[in-house]
Amino acid sequence: MPKFALLLTSVFTLVIFASQAQAEDFSSQVWTYDEFKEMDSARKARIQQFEAIVGKETPPAVKSSADKEALISVIYPGKQASDYWRRSVASLEGRLNQAGLKYRISSLFTEPGTEIRQQEKFIRQELRKKPDYMVFTLDALRHKSIIERIVGQDETNLILQNITTPVKAWRESPPFLYVGFDHEVGSKLLADEYIRQTGGKGNYAVFFGPPGYVSQMRGNTFIGYMAENSDLKMTDSYYVGFNREKSKKAALSLLAKRQDLKFIYACSTDIALGIIDALKEVGMMGKVRVNGWGGGSSELAAMQAGELDFTVMRMNDDNGVAMADAIILDQNGYGTDVPAVYSGEISLVTGGAAPDDIEKMKKRAFRYSK
Repeated sequence: MPKFALLLTSVFTLVIFASQAQAEDFSSQVWTYDEFKEMDSARKARIQQFEAIVGKETPPAVKSSADKEALISVIYPGKQASDYWRRSVASLEGRLNQAGLKYRISSLFTEPGTEIRQQEKFIRQELRKKPDYMVFTLDALRHKSIIERIVGQDETNLILQNITTPVKAWRESPPFLYVGFDHEVGSKLLADEYIRQTGGKGNYAVFFGPPGYVSQMRGNTFIGYMAENSDLKMTDSYYVGFNREKSKKAALSLLAKRQDLKFIYACSTDIALGIIDALKEVGMMGKVRVNGWGGGSSELAAMQAGELDFTVMRMNDDNGVAMADAIILDQNGYGTDVPAVYSGEISLVTGGAAPDDIEKMKKRAFRYSK
């Protein structure tokens, strides 16, 4: 398996009006998770075997020969209301500790998109240590040329988190692991619930994150699915970054000119919370629906307070467990048993869900990051 390191930048905008046509077309540059899995029967079997490993309460046993300390560098856009990234590190460490694997981890967090120079500095800093594994995220495929200009770090395996659609251009030299939760699956679950709640008629708006992979997979998937399966009409859309305050300002501007919206589709936790802030300020809570994306602690609290209508909840810790189990297998000498991609379970949670049911889901989703 080719090993490589990564330098990646991404562009985040201030609040600007956006249209579907402005977003980059990533769909032709990646395989969907299902497409990729079904392309090769042996790969599909490896994925299924790995899913079974991740689902177990105990990690793979560490071989006595795996006595070398594994060096792991994690660089995340974790300074946001969503606890996804922080829980990812906690579950990664929790699983490795349970296994008894010797490791040393360096976890560095930045603002999502607003500390690009700091992020690049962290990457250079960590690569000088020649880590065995670097965990990073990918958002803008237009930067793939930067990724392809690899720093010569043969010692480093790259794990790309929050992406489960393999990049076609990297077929011959893929990352060690793509890991996360399928953005398209989650977006379609949310779309179906909006169609159910609105009867499939009315106007709505979309609040994207920054221009990039996540915005397209969550936002454009939603828009296309709505167009094909309902009479709902998208009247407005904004790029607001993963930023609560910018989302609030955009929502205030939108609500001042449109009083007929059935809902505002939010592409992230911070966006949803910003929209809720705006709805409270103008006294429109309950009049315009809003969704969450991910089902972390802040979203679940907003649902319990009656502020968030519904969300899709990731079985969050499974992504950290998958990274840990992949590292353990690799340290045991079974790196070839690690599939190219792991996509975790994601489920719809509505405001009417019983508290006991939500608690069961939280226990399952946060099994290491209590």
